[in-house]
Amino acid sequence: MDISRIDLNLLASLDVLLEEANVTRAARRLKLSQPALSAQLARLRESFGDPLLLPAETGRGMTLTARAAALREPLRAALRDLDRVVTHAPEFDPAHSTRAFQIALSDNGVAILGVDLVAWIAAHAGPGICVAFRPVDPGRIGAQLECGEVDLLVSINSLIPPAMKARVLLEDRYLMAQRKGHPRGRTPPDLDTYCALRHVLVSLDGGGFHGFMDDYLHRLGRRRQVAVSVPQYHLMPDILEATDYVGVMPSRLVQRFAGRLDAFELPIPTHDISMYASWHPRMQADPAHRWLRERVAAIAEGTRT
Repeated sequence: MDISRIDLNLLASLDVLLEEANVTRAARRLKLSQPALSAQLARLRESFGDPLLLPAETGRGMTLTARAAALREPLRAALRDLDRVVTHAPEFDPAHSTRAFQIALSDNGVAILGVDLVAWIAAHAGPGICVAFRPVDPGRIGAQLECGEVDLLVSINSLIPPAMKARVLLEDRYLMAQRKGHPRGRTPPDLDTYCALRHVLVSLDGGGFHGFMDDYLHRLGRRRQVAVSVPQYHLMPDILEATDYVGVMPSRLVQRFAGRLDAFELPIPTHDISMYASWHPRMQADPAHRWLRERVAAIAEGTRT
């Protein structure tokens, strides 16, 4: 028999028929008309190649064939198992799970959120939970989220692929950072001072010497001198500490280096930074994924619950 040709409703009806051994009573339980249930029985007989139920010699009710009697308990057990699969939502226990999470984010995201996420998991989850941080590949991230290669993307809005679920994690702003004991002193720079300084720039595409601050300065007819270009923010503090250069960094990242760097408001207004978490819609109801999203959001909000 080809199981793909069996309607699940027919198996549920057969379970009741085998228990009642009476078409009228079984139809009543199933809330079907007797002709409708008789038609289902005819289809079941054809599928199984067996009469399944025969009129009793007494004329009342029906008698199970040997095939039907053999089906009765295995069928009921199979339907119970299927009911548990359908009606019981999957559970996630971080204390015993061996789930490996893949999170794509920038080094700024690792510093601001990733370190605290790892610390929270180490303190509150079991040893089977592990996390991999990986760089964002703008050209592939949509496909990576769709196929499950990446579970969660933490990024600015412009990197979120279409049709993904997303939520804002945090808002941040940019500050100018310099080393402790910088010879220019600790007063906020005016525009002339800022342009006269030598700068470290983060170029995410690698090797560039033009950043968003240069766009703002260009609108004012001004320029600055970029001395060093680095591909990641976490390289900037060491360079600033070893030189008299300055650099623009997100304020939350600067806070992590408060013992090594001083930070000041920029002399011109710039855009704020909005950091988002995004994921594929198919993971929306997954309990493990929901747990991860809630942890990342709680850390972004400064909580440790």
